[in-house]
Amino acid sequence: MIQELIREALEARSRAYAPYSRFQVGAALRCEGVVHSGCNVENAAYPLGTCAEAGAIASMIRAGGRRIEEIVVVGGDAPCTPCGGCRQKLREFGLPDLRVHMISPEGDILLTRTLAELLPDAFGPDHLG
Repeated sequence: MIQELIREALEARSRAYAPYSRFQVGAALRCEGVVHSGCNVENAAYPLGTCAEAGAIASMIRAGGRRIEEIVVVGGDAPCTPCGGCRQKLREFGLPDLRVHMISPEGDILLTRTLAELLPDAFGPDHLG
């Protein structure tokens, strides 16, 4: 099933809106067997752009999903790890053992980490009782 995530992340990356940085990013996640994808969307007011992971999460939420089972992120030739804000967004909807795969533009897995490895000692929904 990871091949479907890879294919969707690559397709999402091809639609990214990155006129300023020219750094296109795509992400695809699986929730209850359904794949949701997103791409980065830059803005002339730089802080207002959105990450690919956030777009994929928004798609999942819109469809009624609430638990990320696996995610793939694609950027450039080096592993494109989620930014700090996206790591926290992933924690909101993913468990510490969530597998996060970073792939190349050719679809090769460059790096796989768990969410706990990317965001150790994370603060999550379970901390709020």
